[in-house]
Amino acid sequence: MKSLTYLLIGLLLVACTPNKQESTDEPALTKVKMVTTKGEIVLQLYNETPLHRDNFIKIVSDGVLDSVLFHRVIENFMIQGGDTESKYAQPGDTLGNGDLPYTVSAEFSPNLFHKKGVLAAARGNHPDRVSSSTQFYIVQGKVFNDSLLNHAETRINGWLAEYYIKHDSAYRDDLDSLMIALETDDWSTARRINSRFATLAKKYDNFQRYRIPDAHREVYKTIGGTPHLDQNYTVFGEVISGLAVVDSIAAVETNAQDRPVEDVRILSVEILE
Repeated sequence: MKSLTYLLIGLLLVACTPNKQESTDEPALTKVKMVTTKGEIVLQLYNETPLHRDNFIKIVSDGVLDSVLFHRVIENFMIQGGDTESKYAQPGDTLGNGDLPYTVSAEFSPNLFHKKGVLAAARGNHPDRVSSSTQFYIVQGKVFNDSLLNHAETRINGWLAEYYIKHDSAYRDDLDSLMIALETDDWSTARRINSRFATLAKKYDNFQRYRIPDAHREVYKTIGGTPHLDQNYTVFGEVISGLAVVDSIAAVETNAQDRPVEDVRILSVEILE
């Protein structure tokens, strides 16, 4: 009888103990507060782009972005910052080349696109579309109609054709020559080879052409953005507060190099807990 009682108690304990299961919840999105001379912008970083998320967290935590300028501003397009050389730039200085001595591998997702307010990584013309370690842009953009979106789709596929032809084994010698030119700062040769690739890419079709999804088109036709950059520049976050600040920065007077005539500075950036 005593054994039966112990057995019943044991069964009750098992029945009342909740099952321990691994959580399937997505990690919380990291939020970042950026204080500028035009006001505050709050961003959230996407978990779909972990390399860019983690790099941005690192450079923010290290204070790399504190005091840099928004050095390139184009209304109805985007505002760009993160040039490490801009912290002490004098009026009239040409900016855009400063960053840390590494790049971040490209991360593309079919669900991430250049709608208004997204945070994306600036980059040079590297064949692998790698991102700058510090330079970024926030999209202001504009509203598009279907005709303009069709044109943007053509531009996207033109850039994709250049990417894929550069990685086609039939053009391996050209790519090797381009990489050597880039590594040795032989810009004349790099421009010549890139020009050859651009010409060849116009007839290149050995890749899956990109089509702007209907859901993305609807966003571009209502909220706006810069669709021609999709699938060629890494999108890794978005503004969740302060879009009016982005608009005010985009509206400032700029010089011929798109640098604001009156400096727009990022005073501080911090990770929000």
